[in-house]
Amino acid sequence: MNYIGSKYSLLPFIESILDRITDGSETVACDIFAGTGAVGRLLKRRGLRVTANDIQHYAYVLNRAYIQINSEPDFTRLVSLLSHLRMPVLELDSVCTAGEALGLVNAIPGIPGFISSTYGPDGDRRYFAQDNAQRADAIRQSIDGWLDNGVVDEDGYYYILCSLLEAIDKVANTASVYGAYLKRFKRSSLKPMTMEPIGITNGVEGCLATRMDANELVREIDCDILYVDPPYNHRQYGANYHVLETIARYDSPGVKGVAGLRDYTSSDYCKRNHALGAFEDLIGNAKARHILVSYNNEGILSLGQIKKVLSKRGDPITHAKTYGRYKADNGRAYLHDSTIEYLHHVRVER
Repeated sequence: MNYIGSKYSLLPFIESILDRITDGSETVACDIFAGTGAVGRLLKRRGLRVTANDIQHYAYVLNRAYIQINSEPDFTRLVSLLSHLRMPVLELDSVCTAGEALGLVNAIPGIPGFISSTYGPDGDRRYFAQDNAQRADAIRQSIDGWLDNGVVDEDGYYYILCSLLEAIDKVANTASVYGAYLKRFKRSSLKPMTMEPIGITNGVEGCLATRMDANELVREIDCDILYVDPPYNHRQYGANYHVLETIARYDSPGVKGVAGLRDYTSSDYCKRNHALGAFEDLIGNAKARHILVSYNNEGILSLGQIKKVLSKRGDPITHAKTYGRYKADNGRAYLHDSTIEYLHHVRVER
């Protein structure tokens, strides 16, 4: 998924730092601004018991699937329910895979609903082609019914919902974020939405996805590694991903404006007058052996401010990596094509 601030392309850099600072005794980690969970998944692959936290519900869904689920759910009951959509019918006493289940889910015909009436052409917006929006409505409504009726368990529910979010994002008619839609449908948005199996990292029991304010959670959690990747600038994630939030919640909110924006909670980390105080509070209350902070050179907080805050907990060491800019604004001119990602590490002493 295209995502502001995603660390996917920086995972080798982050892992190289983890290799330097850890000694193998670490067992518990917290990715406290998890987003789509790229770093949390890395930490889990390294054998750590991960808590992946994000205040946004769509992010919680992704992390509930990618982080908390430890093995592929059994979709036998779902395949039995939907087997009329495909021939030949599978043997009902066999364990059915996610691939088999999603193949049938992809065959569910679309119906009108909140997504299509709000974010498709029928709602005078073009976030999605009408066919894809109606298929998303049909699948989204079905998922809740399957959970309520015991056709899928909670792991199966979040697995399918995660796959839907990934699939609908691939056919979104946007310039990466959902602050606005494009006037004309781009080619990729006209392709049929296709849900696919998601990657599951096995072998680590007890991983957890949470949806809390980071500054509240940090007071409750003890861990060996605290990874902190707060918003860098004025872009509020609640505004830029409001459509995914609504699909994840499917709560039919009141929307306003050309963009169809729902109400959202603003983050202090996106406000110049509040970001430093929020960061000081978070770091000051962290209970961890290692604190790792990702922040780039164009953020609200300066390099000096971050180091000053971290120095209250130990001696910060800063690592830097130049990488290509994330361009979320269609047509916007940037002064530079690259930015610098800083990864600050503190071995906590006080």
